[in-house]
Amino acid sequence: MEKLNLGKRNVVPNGARQILIMTKYTFLDYFRSRRFFVLLIIALAIGALLTGIVGYFRPASFITSVLAFYSSWWGTSVTFIVILSAVFFGGDAISGEFQNKTGYFLVGNPIRRSSIYIGKYLAAFIAAVIILAVFTVITLGNGFYYFGSSSIPYQFVESFILAILYTASALGLTFFFSSLFKSSTMSILTTIILLLFVFSLVSVLIESLANIQPTFILTYGAQVITNVLSNPYPPAVTTSSAGPGSHFILTVYNVGLSEGIAIMLVYFAVASVAGLLIFERKEFI
Repeated sequence: MEKLNLGKRNVVPNGARQILIMTKYTFLDYFRSRRFFVLLIIALAIGALLTGIVGYFRPASFITSVLAFYSSWWGTSVTFIVILSAVFFGGDAISGEFQNKTGYFLVGNPIRRSSIYIGKYLAAFIAAVIILAVFTVITLGNGFYYFGSSSIPYQFVESFILAILYTASALGLTFFFSSLFKSSTMSILTTIILLLFVFSLVSVLIESLANIQPTFILTYGAQVITNVLSNPYPPAVTTSSAGPGSHFILTVYNVGLSEGIAIMLVYFAVASVAGLLIFERKEFI
């Protein structure tokens, strides 16, 4: 931990300074471990792949209108990039300190555990937002090519802001599991399985079988990122039968704007605080 030399005294930095120092060195660690560049390459590859496919095949779902373009391009990819960012930057942020025993040296300094936790979170959030911004630039570049530079719909701006909120929420959940487990593998796998598979599966099951709106699932709330790109906004509930004469009715709930924001905020607040409390009380044994 850095110390400020005032005369002949070494003064321990205050809480805000500790957070800034932890944020700085955690962010630099992402570059040393090359994980930032790996995820950057993945984001660029996804953007390049979409650019090539849309440019060559000109699918109607992309180029019929400016809103359809952003809905198809951004809506189908951005949540995946957010989840990858959460896993890459937060998966082992806390659990790695236990698994690699580096926490012994870290907490041995006059630094608060809350400063460690918040500093690491801020570094992960900044890195994730940079990756998101790069993908946004690629999206806008293609949008400008097909529809002109003055064609950015306000819905896309809303979707971008909501994607940042989802990033904060996904990182909060990731940090919770990173604090809960002492194994980086366990925390990373748990986050991936939940965000990519379990949440989506549970959401479909309780919607179609129990006809219950899954307002307690983070990925359901994140659907608002895509929903705002639809005009008109999707209805709260849609139903369809499995086939002619079928008695099975498939029910699909569409999260509202205020509901989606509330779900993501609750996940961010609860998961982040819970993760911090676990980290504050966990022993390095």
